[in-house]
This record gives sequence, structure tokens and C-alpha cells, in this order.
Amino acid sequence: MKKLKYIILVCLAIAISACEDNLDTFPTDQAGGAELFSDVDKAMSTINGLYRAMYVTEWGTGWEHEQFGHISIVHSGNLMAEDMVQAEMGSGWFYYDYMYQVKSDFTNTQGRPYSSWNFYYTLITNVNSILASKDELQGAPSKINSLMGQAFALRAFSYFYLARFYQQSIAVGGGDLPGVPIYTEPTTIETKGVGRGTLNDVYKLINADIDSALVRLDPDKAQERVHISNLDYYSANGLKARIMLEQERWQEAYDAATEALKGGSSMLPAGDISGGFAFNDASKNCVLWGFEVLDDQVAGAGRAMLFGHMDSRSSDYYASRARVCVSNWLYDQVDVTDVRKNWWYGPLAEEDEQATGTEKSYNQFKFQFANVATGAGDYIFMRHEEMMLMQAEAKCMLEQYAEARTILENLMKERQDGYDISGLTDSKALTTNSDNGPTTPASGSITLMDEIMLQRRIELWGEISRIYDIKRLGTGFTRNFDGSNHSELIPYINPLDPLCPDWVMSIPQAEFDGNDALDATADQNPW
Repeated sequence: MKKLKYIILVCLAIAISACEDNLDTFPTDQAGGAELFSDVDKAMSTINGLYRAMYVTEWGTGWEHEQFGHISIVHSGNLMAEDMVQAEMGSGWFYYDYMYQVKSDFTNTQGRPYSSWNFYYTLITNVNSILASKDELQGAPSKINSLMGQAFALRAFSYFYLARFYQQSIAVGGGDLPGVPIYTEPTTIETKGVGRGTLNDVYKLINADIDSALVRLDPDKAQERVHISNLDYYSANGLKARIMLEQERWQEAYDAATEALKGGSSMLPAGDISGGFAFNDASKNCVLWGFEVLDDQVAGAGRAMLFGHMDSRSSDYYASRARVCVSNWLYDQVDVTDVRKNWWYGPLAEEDEQATGTEKSYNQFKFQFANVATGAGDYIFMRHEEMMLMQAEAKCMLEQYAEARTILENLMKERQDGYDISGLTDSKALTTNSDNGPTTPASGSITLMDEIMLQRRIELWGEISRIYDIKRLGTGFTRNFDGSNHSELIPYINPLDPLCPDWVMSIPQAEFDGNDALDATADQNPW
């Protein structure tokens, strides 16, 4: 690679901005780098800057209002599936993800292929500079362990999402599929590019990194977490649980999720949901990892924030004229006594629907601004309930059905009155139904695994990318179910194919242009 284009400038004041095309690295070959990485307190500013990078914008050369870091990529992964509906095109933001019309943007440095690649590799190259200083860094051992543990966890996180976004799931496609280029050393303008290798290569690094993170973040070795945005031992275990689930390493997924729950978090109470909790407060006890967004940190006056694309209450934001809704099929699966039913409208009478604003059938209210005037609202990246659902799935896959039932019942005590799963069949198989697509039957869950996955889809709607579950489970999906409220049925692709090539993002042309180890014909993802 003649020149890496994915580096961020991080200054001691933790000011951070995303890279413009061709911006060189901040790293060890630039004045100030050696000084910054000589002292743990100074180096900590770098990791804090990277956390803020998780929600700043301008990861491409334009279209910044749909490129606000990791949360925008999560949102695009939800819109690619069947449980989330974008009812109108509006200004066009994210609608092309929903239509499956972004993969062809691979030559455009404004588009999704480039901006997502740029984002994760920016994190990686900065983290590599931190990790390279581990033997020379001065300061309290507990602080050094905390810094290095977070750096290893962030590198695992970045490669994990690169692997899932730019390739099929390792669980379905196999580990011999092409991976993504791996860099573990600080990069400079002299750094040579590397090839794709395999998914097995990528996951070998991911697994090693997350384990290295956990050794260093052990509460007996690392300083106590300073802020909810910092990965700690418990949230890093939550990340490990996600990684293990993707690889179908069920016992390790269960163990990691269990360890994540030992940090003192608790479920979001039913009273908070019925009281209108809008998933914009990272201080809640259910949050394992989140980002506090202050009024003066809002990107794009709130238009380059998730809530600007979700909260339709104000005409100042895109969501008012491009409403995000739940699929009417999923809404119908939520019991009338389930407190989560309040996250969405039900069907409205035709005369009550409006062209803009909240009055739209199945409109969502789960995600709202904390402050509409400023566009502020916190991001929740990981919470207690996800760990419980991963525990339940892992136990079911291990055929330890009694334990899986107990976990699910404990979750649902705070969600639905009279919840009863005694009639479900103990099975790790997902039931498919040709009339409704490869999803839980319209008549309701039949197997215990049906129910676990259904509750995962309801509970975590909008929080994790649904498309990744579809890919790892190999189920495919359909939007063309009876009475579908989807505005785009995507007839030009085949989402019933467990290895649908449209689920795999194209590698940006800019990478081929700058990396001599890659060939644009041989190494591009299939169409």
C-alpha cells in the first residue's frame, strides 16, 4: 500500500475529526507521536479520541449526514433486513441501504463501501500505534493495563465488524472465504499493503485480541472504568460473547455473556419502558457500553445523528418525512400485554395518517432525541438484555433447554404479563414457513429457538444489525409476506439465499488504487 488513507489526527485535547481522502497517518513517524505515546495519561487521550470517533461524521468525502461512525453502519444493517421499514425515501439518506443500492457506490468516496472501510481501518491504525508503545509507556501499571486492554478490544471490535460487513458469516460461508487485509503494526506512508487472506486469519486475530484485552482489563489488574464509553472487563466480555456467537462457539459465548453480567448491570425495568424511555441515556444501569453525547458534541446539528433519522416528532429532522417503522409482521408478534408494544404505533386509520411527522402506522418511538432543540442524545451500544438473550441462545444450542427457558422467562418477567412458553418444543431448530419466509411462523413460535430469536428481534430492534443474525443463522429473509408494510420489496435480489451476495459490501476502489497486493478483478467481492 503506497499510502494509507484511514488515519485520524488525535491531539492532546482529544479533539478529533474524521479523515479526508489522502490524509496521512498521525503515527510514530510524525513529530509529537513519540511524546504522546511515552506517558500513559497522554496516550489515554488517543483512546478517548477514538471513542468519540465512534459517532462523529465525515468518514467519506461527502454525504456526512448518513456517515456518523459505527452507529450509522449498525442502522444500515437493520435497514438491509426485514424487521425495520423506511416508509418513505425523504431526502434519500439510508433509503439506498434499504433498497440495496449502495454496493455499486464502491468507486465513490462518498458512499457506504468507502466510508465504512475508512471508519474501521482508522480505528485500527490508531490502535496499532497505541499497542506498539506498550513496552515503553510510562505510568501506573493499572492505567497501562486499562489502556492496552481497551486498545486490544477496539482492534478486535474493528476487525469483527469489517469481517461481517465485507464477507459472509464464517458460520455459514466457512473460514476459507477471503477476509480483509490485516495490519497489526503502526502504519506510515512506507507501509506495504497486504492481501485479503482468509476469514480464518481474521478471526484468529480477533480471538487473540479479545483474549489479550480481557487479561489486561481484569479488575484486579486495570484501573476502574472512568466513563461508560470506555470498554472495561465486562463490556469486553460482552464483545467476546458476540464474537463467539458468530463462530458458533456456544459454551464460550455463554461463559462470556455470563461474565459480562457480573459487572453490576441490570435489566431496564418495565416501568422505564412504559414511562417512555427513549434509548438515549447511557447512564441507565442496563447499559454495558454507551456514549454520552453532550449538546456541544452533536454532529450536523442532529441531522448527522441516529435520532435525526429515527425521531419523527420534529419537522427539522429527516425522520419527519422518512419515517422509520417496525414491520407489521413483527409488531403482530408482540403480545398486547407486552410493555414493548409501546415502542411503536399500531395500524392507524387511513384518515389519521399524515404525510409527515409521527402519525404513520407502525411508526417507531423507541429512539428519540434527549434534546430535540440541540439534537443531542446518548448512544447505547451494548446492554444487559442482549447478554441474557445470548445466554439463552447458547444454552439452547447446547441442548440445555431448561436453563435456556429459565433465562428467557427471567427476561420476560419485566416485559409481558402471564408469559408462558410451556407449550414450546425443546429444540434448537428454527421453524420456517414458506408463506411467511424463513422466520417464526405467523401463528407463533413452535420451538424454543423460535421464541429466543423472536424475543431477540423484538427486544433488540434497532440496536444491533439484524442482517448479521440472518447471515450467521443462514435463514435468509423476505419482505414480501402477506400484507407487508415494506415500501421496498427488493425483487431484484434473492434474500432467501443463505449466501446472498448482496449482503456482502463491495471493497472500495480506493483500497485497490492504494494497495498493490489487491487486484480489483480477482479480489473484489462477488455481485
